[in-house]
Amino acid sequence: MQKRQWDTVLYEIAENQAGYFTAAQARAAGLHQVRLVQLAQQGAVERVSRGVYRVTRFPISQLGHYMEAVLWPQVRRADIVGVISHESALAIHELSDVSPARIHVTLPTAVRIRREVPKRLVIHYADLMAEDVETVEGVPVTTPVRSIRDAHTSHLGADLVGQAIADGRRSGKLPTAVAHRLQRELLGTSLRRRSTTRGRLEAR
Repeated sequence: MQKRQWDTVLYEIAENQAGYFTAAQARAAGLHQVRLVQLAQQGAVERVSRGVYRVTRFPISQLGHYMEAVLWPQVRRADIVGVISHESALAIHELSDVSPARIHVTLPTAVRIRREVPKRLVIHYADLMAEDVETVEGVPVTTPVRSIRDAHTSHLGADLVGQAIADGRRSGKLPTAVAHRLQRELLGTSLRRRSTTRGRLEAR
């Protein structure tokens, strides 16, 4: 690889991934592992976990730890695409007061991870549709609707699910009709009745 060509190659990989990239992606782009180690020693890139790196001159993202989690399954196979989901996706969308201790990542059902999963991660398997995924600051994450459904399926709890729906409606991340439908389907109640009841309690 020509002098400093690594700079352009790695930046092009990392710019759509919040500044992060995997060793497998670098290798696929033609960067030898030995050179990657040298770049880390020189401070041009930072090794954040096994097989995951960050271009140091790239602005640090507040969602960087989520990007690192998404890339972890790609350390050996650059074709595996992970998506932040469930409670972690709710946290990114700022829906409810959920604060998961571990990061939830969804992988395609055809993929199976044979190495030990880090304790900080929870791996789910589902074949997400294109309309189920969006990008937030370079991080692939399930949409608010899909995130709420997944969280409900994983038994997050009615209070937090209801709060996520209400927050989504107030913030505009959920159209009113969709919020009402989710409330009925998942919790068997009505957003309007919940709001009325809350108002009566506050008035007492």
